Amino acid sequence: MESLFKSITVDLAIIIEAGAAVIIGLAAIEATVRAISLFFRRVASEQSKEDARLRLGRWLTLALEFELAADILRTAVAPTWNEIGQLGAIIVLRTALNYFLQQEIDKARQRDLAQRPA
Repeated sequence: MESLFKSITVDLAIIIEAGAAVIIGLAAIEATVRAISLFFRRVASEQSKEDARLRLGRWLTLALEFELAADILRTAVAPTWNEIGQLGAIIVLRTALNYFLQQEIDKARQRDLAQRPA
């Protein structure tokens, strides 16, 4: 029974990671198309460039949440302290990256709200 639980949990983590990979891939394609479009415009505003960058950042933040969920599942079934330590380090790095991405998105949102006419 325990081995079945571990197998299901690992398979679920793989599916969640695949979902994150799809999100990252699609977001990168969308950002590339937007960037190329902006590059070839005669006048591309800084706001348009910032919007494209922040949109990519939002998708990456979502994908990082999926990756973190997969890491948590793997930690639940990690058989050795070494693997638990490695997964813990990955979780800390992904959480920190996600935190700073979210901070930048929040700051950009505040700048955008401050620049809008009342």
